Amino acid sequence: MQLNLLTIIVGSLLASSALLLTDLPLQIQSTLILILWVLITGGIHLDGLADCADAWVGGLGSKQRSLEIMKDPAAGPIAVIVLLLVLLLKWTIINTILEKQAFEVLLLTPMIGRLTILILMLTTRYIRSGGLGEKIVANSSETSVKAITLSGLLISIYYLGVLPIGFMLIMIFIISYQAKKRLGGVTGDVYGAAVELVEVSVLLGVVI
Repeated sequence: MQLNLLTIIVGSLLASSALLLTDLPLQIQSTLILILWVLITGGIHLDGLADCADAWVGGLGSKQRSLEIMKDPAAGPIAVIVLLLVLLLKWTIINTILEKQAFEVLLLTPMIGRLTILILMLTTRYIRSGGLGEKIVANSSETSVKAITLSGLLISIYYLGVLPIGFMLIMIFIISYQAKKRLGGVTGDVYGAAVELVEVSVLLGVVI
């Protein structure tokens, strides 16, 4: 799957860049790795997180209103605050990971984040017609999704341990539950938000 190839590329670039930057001060390393992480993905998942943050607050419990807000390209103050907090937390954890030279975490975390999309595809109905997420769902066979998800989880548990994956699954459950409750299912923006939140959750699980 194209999604699986992307995770390998993103993780490999982050881990190899971390190795090349070891002579720089730690804070600069962390900043450059975070910038690279955002640039590689084009900020698409951060955009989804921002849209969901605005919709969750501005939607006032209305499904239709929430979906309209998520389609609005403008970002409100809540979206900006959430993005800043998530990026700050991510930067802080990357700082700790680089200090410990745990480069395998940078290699695997992008993969785990994108496994989130596959798990949501298997467990939560997609509701937005004509969106990018709909194309991902339509072009993916359930058998291959299950196989990739299972193998990815086993690899992650082997190298990172049970706790980070436990954090991942708890976060996915919360996102799925809230998406069903507020929207009736997931959208492409929810996929993007889930990737960002799960990545941070996994990183947090690693350093605890």
